[in-house]
Amino acid sequence: MPLTGILPVALTIAGSDPSGGAGIQADLKTFHQFHVYGTSAITLITVQNSVRVSRVELLPPDLVTQQIQAVLADIPPQAAKTGALGGMAAIEAIAAANLRCPLVIDPVMISKHGAALMNADARTALRDLLLPQATLVTPNLHEASALTGRDVSTVEAMKEAARIILGFGAGAVLVKGGHLEGDAVDILYADGQFHEFRAPRTVTNHTHGTGCTYSAAITALLARGENLYTAVGTAKRFISEAIATAPGLGPGSGPVNHWSHPL
Repeated sequence: MPLTGILPVALTIAGSDPSGGAGIQADLKTFHQFHVYGTSAITLITVQNSVRVSRVELLPPDLVTQQIQAVLADIPPQAAKTGALGGMAAIEAIAAANLRCPLVIDPVMISKHGAALMNADARTALRDLLLPQATLVTPNLHEASALTGRDVSTVEAMKEAARIILGFGAGAVLVKGGHLEGDAVDILYADGQFHEFRAPRTVTNHTHGTGCTYSAAITALLARGENLYTAVGTAKRFISEAIATAPGLGPGSGPVNHWSHPL
């Protein structure tokens, strides 16, 4: 029996993190924790750990395309997500892939350690080609600022940014307020309404891969058939616990707890 007859399937299209805290590795761990079968297409390879990113190599766009096509032809996903995509050519290839399932776009532009993962041309391609295909876009404050050209540092600014990003064609927008002062407040803008998701802030350095893990959890829940509001709420609880119970690996910004209880 094909796996799609047993388990929901999710696809991640993102970069590789050899330390396992972010990227493809974090996404697949999260899919597994939500009892979703994970497939992947790698867009770029990094050399990084909890302390630094020392190298980023983009894969050829035709190789990215072939990975995606191999998955779609054999084990088609019920939901997909993107993470670090790198260059414009890879974004164009993904936009042309015709995924035919709910798509969560985590617009990764910079690593936790400050390494640039997307140039200006790639940001334009992301906005013009991929955002119109998105079921949900999940920018953090920095990414929301880059996409809108505005300072996004308050809840009201997050709401305005969500309106602007929705205007690029996305189905819904989740602006993540992990870098706000006080509670960690995220704003979901969907169906013309704002929804606030709030959690107490955990003071820790171990937040590597937070955006990847959060968006992967949402993707897994969409693959399971949950509606968007429920998926975001459950994923918010999951990532909040994952940060609060981070295992403390590495002397720098270590990974969150991918064994956090998701449901």
